[in-house]
Amino acid sequence: MSTPRPISPRLSMLDLVAVRQGSSVADALALARRTAQHAESLGFVRYWLAEHHNIPGVASSATAVLVGHVAGGTERIRVGSGGIMLPNHAPLVVAEAFGTLAELYPGRIDLGLGRAPGTDGLTMRALRRDRVESEDDFPADVAELQRLLAPAQPGQRLVALPGAGTEVPIWLLGSSLYSARLAAERGLPYAFASHFAPRLLLQAVELYRQNFKPSAQLDRPHVMIGVPLAAAPTDEEAEYLASSQYQRVLGILSNQRGLLPPPDAGFMERLPAQHRAAILDFLAAGVIGGPDVVREGLLRLVELTGADELMLVCDIHDPALRLRALDIAAQALADAFPPPALAS
Repeated sequence: MSTPRPISPRLSMLDLVAVRQGSSVADALALARRTAQHAESLGFVRYWLAEHHNIPGVASSATAVLVGHVAGGTERIRVGSGGIMLPNHAPLVVAEAFGTLAELYPGRIDLGLGRAPGTDGLTMRALRRDRVESEDDFPADVAELQRLLAPAQPGQRLVALPGAGTEVPIWLLGSSLYSARLAAERGLPYAFASHFAPRLLLQAVELYRQNFKPSAQLDRPHVMIGVPLAAAPTDEEAEYLASSQYQRVLGILSNQRGLLPPPDAGFMERLPAQHRAAILDFLAAGVIGGPDVVREGLLRLVELTGADELMLVCDIHDPALRLRALDIAAQALADAFPPPALAS
């Protein structure tokens, strides 16, 4: 696939706010803010919080509240949802919540939207007791959100306050071709969930770029891809630290989720071959290793996709080593895309 290569892609981060074994929910919420502060110091563009409900070990359920928590502890980095699962929410409520955030933190709030419920049917019904939305409602809900966040028009009967006129940037998220096509039609930026579903990454990005129509929000395609990360000073340590992520992924695949576990040396080697293969497929867009491997891995992803941004997902158990991994990734990207030499 022929893709344009950006001069230098930017780094961002997605946080599921994992609750670690040996830590509390309060610890996880504090760590999210601390990690965002560190990402900001490294020049990351944005820090997004996911939405998940009724999942052991994941504290990112009240996403808009978390966005405010993180934005309030940072100064420049954009903060947003990665994403709000729109079938779970009335568009008016979302517009009011993110409109409030935009008034509190002007120019810094993003609204990433997904069309999957991100949970089971029981939890969906608990979230939207009056009506269970389907994925087919997604395009209309996106359009309604765009209207509610735009300047109010004369005679408009339904106005989000706060919300109207804030024009919070909307992103579409997805792991299939559906959202890629819709983002292209609406002229919206697109984030592909390759951090857990990389199979259609190249096809989705190509479809998005080929069909993109400029809009008031965006004049050219903008692609962000999810990248699982485990970085350390050596390949061996990175692989050891990644075993926490391997355990988490196996829990997802086997429907046995729990708190984020500490590393387990030799974990992958002890698994049956089919389990190892399933974990590696899940993390196929991942970058795991020391500085050289991370540099080459990030460079390869950009060369394959032409991504404008790489959104890191880092599930290292030790908070300090997680921050160190971000340091290594930031330096690796700078080494992979050095600034052009000044003419003498």
